This record gives sequence, C-alpha cells and structure tokens, in this order.
Amino acid sequence: MFTGLIEEVGVIQKIKTGKNSAQFFIKAAKVMDDTKIGDSICTNGVCLTIVEKSPLVFAVDIMSETIKMTNFSDLKIGSKVNLERAMRLSDRLGGHLVSGHIDGTGKIVAIKKDDIAWRVQIESIPAVIHKILDKGSIAIDGISLTVVQVFDSSFEVSIIPHTAKETNLLDKKTGDTVNLETDMIGKYVLHFLSPKETQAVKNKIDLNFLQENGFI
Repeated sequence: MFTGLIEEVGVIQKIKTGKNSAQFFIKAAKVMDDTKIGDSICTNGVCLTIVEKSPLVFAVDIMSETIKMTNFSDLKIGSKVNLERAMRLSDRLGGHLVSGHIDGTGKIVAIKKDDIAWRVQIESIPAVIHKILDKGSIAIDGISLTVVQVFDSSFEVSIIPHTAKETNLLDKKTGDTVNLETDMIGKYVLHFLSPKETQAVKNKIDLNFLQENGFI
C-alpha cells in the first residue's frame, strides 16, 4: 500500500526485454535505504517487486499484463519514473490510499499555467472517467492529486510548484501517456452500488433471511 507522495524520481539505466515481458534497472538513491529484495516499490504508480539490488540500482520484473495496462511500453533508457516505497502503518497518510493497481492509462491533452500552478487535462476511456469524482483523489503516475473538474471524456488536475519539482509530471508534454489509478474507496462504493450487485443483495433477502437474522 502507498500514499501517492513521491519520494524520488529515478532514472531507467537498462531494460531487458523478453517475448512478452521486461526487466527494468532503475537508478535511485533515497528509496534504496531500508529496502531489500522482495520489497514492493511503486514505480510510475505501479506496484512492483524488487528482484535485484545494488547500492544505487534496483531491478523489477514487468509481466505482459502490466505492459498492456500501463505506459511502460513508452519508457526507454533515460526515462524518469516516480518512486515510492511501501508505507508503514506508523506513517502519516498525507496523500490517499494507493494500491499500485492501475485502472488504465490517460493521454495528456493540455497543460496550462495558472498563476503559481499548472492545470493538466487528461483524456481517458469511459470506464476510467466514470470512476473519477470532482474534488476526489486520483493517482497519476503514482502522484496523489485532487481532481479539479471532470468532463465527458477527460478530467483536470492542478499541480503546485512542489509537486512539479519533486515528480516527473511536468517533464511530459501533450500527447504523452500517464498511468491512472482512481480512488480505491470510491471504486468499492461504485461496485457495491452497481445494479448487478444491488440485485444480488435483493435476491438474498427473503422471509427466511429476515427470520434468521432476527428481523421478524
């Protein structure tokens, strides 16, 4: 589990590719402290496992499903990636709960300066947009951000100077792809309020159910 507060921007040093898989070797410093092989690390919003480690480089395996669901196919040697170690239960939760399980990707369609901040508009598929709420939380390439506004096929977030400095988001340009994870709590609420789930609950409630549970 992660918070969406980026600790460091790493750089891809080497990529090994398989038929439908890959292995990234990422140079980093801060996140190397107190990590070991087998630990989870959020890389551009994706929960990955450290499989090799040296003082300044770690390696992660990328399976075919991850490549299909994320922007990892766009990455190359020299690409910058947002990094966050798994949270401790004793940590302050300054961002929001981030699982590192991507819902899909989005495409940056506009970046506009807005006084001290930048507004970034991102387009995505209906299945992802449907899960995004005005003023709700979203993780973009692993960055915990607040949604400013939701449109029919896109949404907008605002980037403060600190976030711009500490992440890779404003290194990107219009047309670039980002990984999106919508708010975890919102997804579960939406799932349980879906017509299919509501009908399933209704089908379980009958006279026997009410009597067994002390309602009649």
